[in-house]
Amino acid sequence: MSGYFVRDALLLRPLEPEDLDQLYRWENDTRLWENGSTVTPFSKFALRQYLQDARQDIYQVRQLRMMIVDKGSNRAAGTIDLYDFDPLNGRAGIGILVDEDFRRRGYGLQALSCMEDYAFNHLKLHQLYAFVPAGNKASRALFEKAKYEKSAVLKDWVTVSREFVDVIVMQKIKK
Repeated sequence: MSGYFVRDALLLRPLEPEDLDQLYRWENDTRLWENGSTVTPFSKFALRQYLQDARQDIYQVRQLRMMIVDKGSNRAAGTIDLYDFDPLNGRAGIGILVDEDFRRRGYGLQALSCMEDYAFNHLKLHQLYAFVPAGNKASRALFEKAKYEKSAVLKDWVTVSREFVDVIVMQKIKK
């Protein structure tokens, strides 16, 4: 993906080596782990390697992570990912993290819109899906606002605070 994807207040750009410290902070924030699949901290070395590999083609590595950047301050506001990219079946998972300093300002919805444009119009995907822990009301509200539909509930799918919780599968199918 070349260039930038721009919306009102933000742009999406590829990861850069300068993002190392910010990624290190987000990836090692244990409060965020329950919304993903992280169970151990990341070293700066491992993240540096990840940044080097992130430049590879989505068709090779089956994932793409972009930085969400606030246009006004040029600060990193979060990340958005396509993962489990499956070009044969025209689908990919999508995940998003918006930094606490930038929440409730529409960045999540704008970032989803940018990534959807890329996924549906450039990659020619048929659908995107997200796995949302049932208790993550903010994430669920974001995907609902972006017109993702609840398609399934995976019972006792992940552990949060040592308890099994359901995960809601949300899908957006290109019309």
